[in-house]
Amino acid sequence: MQDKLLNIKVVIAGRPYKMEVQREQEEVVRKAAGYVDDALNRYAHSYEYDDQQDLLAMVALQSTTGMMELERREGYREREMETKLKEIDGILSHQLSME
Repeated sequence: MQDKLLNIKVVIAGRPYKMEVQREQEEVVRKAAGYVDDALNRYAHSYEYDDQQDLLAMVALQSTTGMMELERREGYREREMETKLKEIDGILSHQLSME
């Protein structure tokens, strides 16, 4: 397991962060760090915030809102699929009982 770990460094808001990640997660972690850094820069330019804590709070809020929306959609799709599967099961059960 240890050989699958990789030491990397990402930079967010001008600060380097050393991390140990799974080798297969390296690309995702680097992209996520880039996304956070880009979002910080967008908020800094759009709203003229100077305080890094304010910027980080805005990025955290934006990211969490997006994640919660995806979870809500996924839950809706799962409920919808369950309903459809129950309908199909009912139809198949009815057809099999007629034979």
